Amino acid sequence: MNILIFHNAVLPVIEYGGTERALWWLTNDLVRLGHRVTLLVAKGSTCPFAEVLFYNPNISLTEQIPDYIDVVHLSIPPPADFHKPYILMVQGNPKSDEVLDQNTVFVSQNHAFRHNSNAFVYNGLDFDEYPTPSFSNQRKHVHFLANASWKVKNLNGAVNISKKANEKLMVMGGSRINFRMGFRFTPDLHVKFFGMVGGKIKFHLMDYSKALLFPVLWHEPFGIAIIESLYMGAFVLGTPYGSLPELITSEVGFLSNKEDELIEKLKYSESFNPKISHEYVRDTFSSRKMALNYLKYYELVLSGKKINPVAPKATFDTPKYLPYYT
Repeated sequence: MNILIFHNAVLPVIEYGGTERALWWLTNDLVRLGHRVTLLVAKGSTCPFAEVLFYNPNISLTEQIPDYIDVVHLSIPPPADFHKPYILMVQGNPKSDEVLDQNTVFVSQNHAFRHNSNAFVYNGLDFDEYPTPSFSNQRKHVHFLANASWKVKNLNGAVNISKKANEKLMVMGGSRINFRMGFRFTPDLHVKFFGMVGGKIKFHLMDYSKALLFPVLWHEPFGIAIIESLYMGAFVLGTPYGSLPELITSEVGFLSNKEDELIEKLKYSESFNPKISHEYVRDTFSSRKMALNYLKYYELVLSGKKINPVAPKATFDTPKYLPYYT
């Protein structure tokens, strides 16, 4: 199959970018499965295993799709004149009144359900990019892994949980200073900020971490940080919103929107086994599974069918911030 993946960003990303990393891993596994993949991406991109074309925003997207392409994997809705079979991958939460394309594919069952759809594919990791965690390490801290400037990610909640549980917190994804907000909170010796980090620094911090603190205040569509942390042997403490109840089993984490319950669970971290968390991700969230599941949707649209019988749209409104009790 000749597949084109379109995303107007530079690939590969080095430190941050959930959608970009998922598409990179997807491309690699589609190629490993014997398919020809072309990337239509921003200027400056390179890829050793797929052809790269540079997207020109001044030209219609339709005109930039080569004739030999069978199916297109989009990250934005197609223009009205688009003529190739396609799917539209949605990684974020659309606006509540937004009507989506009939060929939309979501990233979790909850994500799809909230938009009156059954079509979803879990993101998966390319395990070749990850070291094998050390299950014998003394885990000395907990970590936060998200864009700390997004209030829905609830960095303040993670700080409070770790402080009250007397645990050091490593923050990956932000700094203590925010130029729009000033200091997020008073200096505290139990919190250390690393900014947007990736690679060896990130893996090292997760390899010595007891848990990912993920007390989000919105319906999380998926959360690559969740499966990365579990893969490296850290369990997950989070809120029961969005995809988290379907991703986090009782063996690998605990969910509550009550801060005191999350604090109490963190105090008994020895009840979680790092190897079980690691094996759970290896069995469930691989980029190979992701590629095979997207192929089913490619084949569906190639047969002339629509993925969703009606255009997906949010089935209910949610508040900007979901409840979190301190």
